[in-house]
Amino acid sequence: MPIACASGLSTLMGLTLVAGLARADEPAANAGSIADRYRPQAKRIIDAVLAGNDAYEKLEQLCDGIGHRLSGSKSLERAIEWAVATLEKEGQENVRAEPVMVPKWVRGNESATLIKPYRRDLPMLGLGGSVGTPPQGITAPVVSVFDEKELEKLGDAVRGKIVLFDHPMATYDPERGSGYGGAVRFRSNGARWAAQHGAVAALVRSVTARSLQSPHTGAMRYRDAKVKIPAAAITTEHAAMITRLQKRGVEVVVTLKMEARDEGMAPSANVVAELRGREEPDEIVVISGHFDSWDVGQGAHDDGGSCVVAMEVLNVLRKLELVPRRTIRVVLWTNEENGLRGARQYVEDHKDELSKHVAAIEMDSGVFAPRGYSVQINDEKKQELAGKQLADILTLLEPLGATRARTGHSGADVGQMVSAGVPCLGHQVEGSLYFDYHHSHADTIDKIDPKELDRNVAAMAVTAYVLADMPGKLGESTEQ
Repeated sequence: MPIACASGLSTLMGLTLVAGLARADEPAANAGSIADRYRPQAKRIIDAVLAGNDAYEKLEQLCDGIGHRLSGSKSLERAIEWAVATLEKEGQENVRAEPVMVPKWVRGNESATLIKPYRRDLPMLGLGGSVGTPPQGITAPVVSVFDEKELEKLGDAVRGKIVLFDHPMATYDPERGSGYGGAVRFRSNGARWAAQHGAVAALVRSVTARSLQSPHTGAMRYRDAKVKIPAAAITTEHAAMITRLQKRGVEVVVTLKMEARDEGMAPSANVVAELRGREEPDEIVVISGHFDSWDVGQGAHDDGGSCVVAMEVLNVLRKLELVPRRTIRVVLWTNEENGLRGARQYVEDHKDELSKHVAAIEMDSGVFAPRGYSVQINDEKKQELAGKQLADILTLLEPLGATRARTGHSGADVGQMVSAGVPCLGHQVEGSLYFDYHHSHADTIDKIDPKELDRNVAAMAVTAYVLADMPGKLGESTEQ
């Protein structure tokens, strides 16, 4: 997940619930109901997916057969080759890998060791994009701060020291979502802030509300920093312990060693495949997830499972011979986690056809129980209308529990198309557990429930099919 989105910001944050959802067991309020046109097809899709599909088998091949997929890595190259071969084997159309140059950051060996008040190894993960330390490492006292204001008050007192940002992430709330946005800014900016006051390195409390001594990585950024210092995440438990020791007046000294390095740009690709539309094949509905992951775990929830969902949607619709009016295009984005180069290159490569993109869906909040969709359009009136239309469409997903329609944030990758007027949708899931695994060694396939994977396939398949087939376009009149 990148800085701006971190794979879970689209879960609930910054979204407005659309009022007045219709119930699927009530008569349509008017003859123009979009959902009423598609109830037979929606039932057929849902029944077929829940009866059995190939999504989990694909996910096993991706996660167990290939594993994590950091931008610029050999494993991401293998994953791209696997996806292209799989989509071709299933008979998808216009399957291709569209070239993208991506940054290649390499972690190397790394460690953090508590030296005082006693010696102990600290579980840690360097932050993506960080510089390394000298070979002998950096050994310095640690100063713990709650936030940037506390750092500012200390000023030069942190010179020559390691700054620890011990800012706990708020626990998940069903209405407000996760506390990710309030905590991730320290991961993103902490090293730059600390360097401005003469610190020699930065540590951050892992961005998670629950931990079993699990460090969580993620992207950081130096921007225009004149001095670049190394940055790493430590566990919530050890961050809290260091803060407690400091409050008692106990000196804490840590040695940080990191071989992290930037190896420049490397070739990669967005994977693209299509189910060509029967009447308006040049009009496009994108369904997507990001194919890259961090270099720990298997990238199962973030975001391999979502990519498999999108791939399986095409497979299911083709098997059912449900060819919509418009084209449904799968895009597996590269480099979402540390650059968004895939999404930005797609916008550049397809700029002449963006006006024909009638919708773009992104799933990047983990593979948990589906809850619905958010819609984001740069025209406020169109977004309001789209929200009402979406609420109607999502009544078709009542058997899946995915009827919640919202307006607001969509996704980091599809969000690159918002300024072009493309209606962008975020695929919403139940989010209470996502940040337990996010960007950690624990993001593995065993954390994914095959039944919830199936329900997400069904939800996206119905939504994509309706958006690609309905007479009008989302945010515009649907009258024929």
